[in-house]
Amino acid sequence: MPALDRFSAQAADYARYRIDYPAELYTWLLPQVVARERAWDCATGNGQVAAVLADSFIRVDATDLSANQLAQAILRSNIHYQTARAEHTPFPAQRFDLITVAQGVHWFEPAAYHAEVRRVARYGAVLAEWGYGLVQISPAIDPLIQQFYRDTMGPYWDANRWHIDDEYARIPFPFAEVRRAHFAVRRLWSAEWFLQYLRTWSSVAKYQQERGEDAVGLIAAAVAQWWGSGEREVVFPVFARAGRVE
Repeated sequence: MPALDRFSAQAADYARYRIDYPAELYTWLLPQVVARERAWDCATGNGQVAAVLADSFIRVDATDLSANQLAQAILRSNIHYQTARAEHTPFPAQRFDLITVAQGVHWFEPAAYHAEVRRVARYGAVLAEWGYGLVQISPAIDPLIQQFYRDTMGPYWDANRWHIDDEYARIPFPFAEVRRAHFAVRRLWSAEWFLQYLRTWSSVAKYQQERGEDAVGLIAAAVAQWWGSGEREVVFPVFARAGRVE
């Protein structure tokens, strides 16, 4: 099956407008990792997770399908970026103490990806996967965004996207000592910043490619009206799971 690349076209905006992850997530994850020599951040995008891991590991290897995404990546002396599919990497066997995937597992072929994880992980290494669901803003704005997400954009989402809605419950996770956790990312955004974030959605990019129109324009005026001139708190629910490779 061809690998799906849904984010090269909007790589610069993705790097600017997508959220990063809360410190609480790493506080939960890192104590589970026994050794801190090498980590692999798979589907690294612009390297935001790799940059955090670089503070705790001697070396971080970070891969992504998109060269455009990697061109936006955060540079650190101990991070080594390269293009690669999750299911087929250039790494030698038994290399990593930690493997992370943020907001990416739903794009992979699970069996092949898990086989690659087992090949490159050291015994007892930790695999951690996480993602975030639909943003929450206010009782007035949330129904508008939910309708845009499910109805307007519904035909333009890849089927893989719906794994996010059920927190990867349908994607196998055949590892030991599985732990799960939930967090929240809170940001203060203007209406314009929020609308730019919506333009990083893969469905919005697909709508633009197929119809030659900006889908966000369909709701921009309504969002701006309800939002007002100032900033509002936006909340992204984050789910995570981690297990040991044996």
